[in-house]
Amino acid sequence: MMSLPLVPLPASTVRGDAAPFALSPAVRITGDARSAGALRRLVVTRTGVHLVDASTPSAPSAPSTGPAGAATAPAPIADAAGPGIELSVDGKGRPESYRLRVDGDGVVVRAADAAGLFYGVQTIGQLIVRAGDGWAVSAVSIDDAPRFAYRGVMLDVARHFHDVATVTAFLERAASLKFNVLHLHLSDDQGWRLQSARRPELTAQSAANAVAGDPGGFFTHDDYRAIIAHAADHHMTVVPEFDMPGHTHAVSLAYPEVVAEPALEGWDPAGGEPPVAGEPYTGIGVGFSSLRIGDPATDAFVDDVITELAGLTPGPYLHFGGDEAFGTPADAYAAFVARTSAAIARLGKTPIAWHEAGAASDLAPGTIGQYWSFVSPAEGAAEKARAFVDRGGRLILSPADAVYLDMKPDASAPLGLTWAGGPTSLERAYSWEPLDVVPGLSEADILGVEAPLWSETVRDLDDIDALAFPRIAAAAEAAWSAPTGTTDERSWASFRARVGGLGPLWTTLGIRFPASREVPWTI
Repeated sequence: MMSLPLVPLPASTVRGDAAPFALSPAVRITGDARSAGALRRLVVTRTGVHLVDASTPSAPSAPSTGPAGAATAPAPIADAAGPGIELSVDGKGRPESYRLRVDGDGVVVRAADAAGLFYGVQTIGQLIVRAGDGWAVSAVSIDDAPRFAYRGVMLDVARHFHDVATVTAFLERAASLKFNVLHLHLSDDQGWRLQSARRPELTAQSAANAVAGDPGGFFTHDDYRAIIAHAADHHMTVVPEFDMPGHTHAVSLAYPEVVAEPALEGWDPAGGEPPVAGEPYTGIGVGFSSLRIGDPATDAFVDDVITELAGLTPGPYLHFGGDEAFGTPADAYAAFVARTSAAIARLGKTPIAWHEAGAASDLAPGTIGQYWSFVSPAEGAAEKARAFVDRGGRLILSPADAVYLDMKPDASAPLGLTWAGGPTSLERAYSWEPLDVVPGLSEADILGVEAPLWSETVRDLDDIDALAFPRIAAAAEAAWSAPTGTTDERSWASFRARVGGLGPLWTTLGIRFPASREVPWTI
């Protein structure tokens, strides 16, 4: 039997013998109004069919308790209000879980919370098929819940700036695959991308530039709030990042007193022309910049920008970078990491840092580490990553040779880079297991998985689609679904068939994905 085009793979799926549920203008949606609106928009985009909205105002989600139940054979949908679709939160099961039943009489989705109901709606969208001259939802019984609580994508708006419309379009794409975190990389050597009332020169002097001399830009506070609100509407948390103490050349254009001279010893010509103090940097080299650690002016600068960021950000996390600080002496780096992680914690936020920060012995307890080395860790990377867990934190896994979406998908691709072990094929992006990356970790030590998209070669939404898809679907499955190999369906052979079936849906959603030759696409 052909696999249903479900990505990420649900926890349990039972194909039904019943007829599919026919979609027509007579179909009524009852239950939660917010989810009903999302489903109506999805159905009309996919099929052109306008369903009847008979929903009721959304109620607060009931608390979730206990694990998701095991799947059973599809039961007749006798409790729906006639032929139609019922969407409701009943508070049963794990957070973000849902149960979906489809037969010829109707569709029922019940969920632990509003997020689970939203994910159930996304699954309905993947189940819509052609039925003669019309459309239908395949008969099935699904019990589903995520493996990891943190399922993230990252968009670098520093190398190339991406406006609010682009960011919100990207987060909508990610949310449809059940990602629940949008990490925004808001500063780097090329530019500072968020307005600061406390440090207004950051956007006055440090936001106009980008890689290759392209135009820059920045988010106002209202822009940032709009992104956060749109993310919340799609059950996504925004994690902002100001990258420090390295990746700070742009800061020097506005506040030169807090940034050291560029450290150019061993400069890699692959990064382009070396940076010059006091001039905008438009290349792609890394590791040369550093804040002046221990200077009171630097401490005041860091306190200003993170305090303001904490006040603007309702989510629980602030990311302070910490990667590739090659221009910062080791003792100064450790002091900076200790001070900054503690300052973020005092602001009531959980600090996140790239895994290099695990080398600092005084890292604030509970700091989350983001691992970006390879599936087989480079020397020292695993030890630094485990240090976060030893200090009461957890890990987000972003192995560069598997989930860095900015890597070329094949050697002929016009966009992307290749430093993470060459091009990253879809098969390589899929064929890794989170628990196998950093030795000595338990499942509980892993907060989740994040797929970063760095923007050295990415200028617009079409570029984002060209690099992210279809590999973003592989990252979604690593974050949501059961461990690799636990079932026949949790395999490369199954995944390539399932993702191929999503081609028509992605097309109608306006996603300009490349037709990877690794995938048997459905037309």
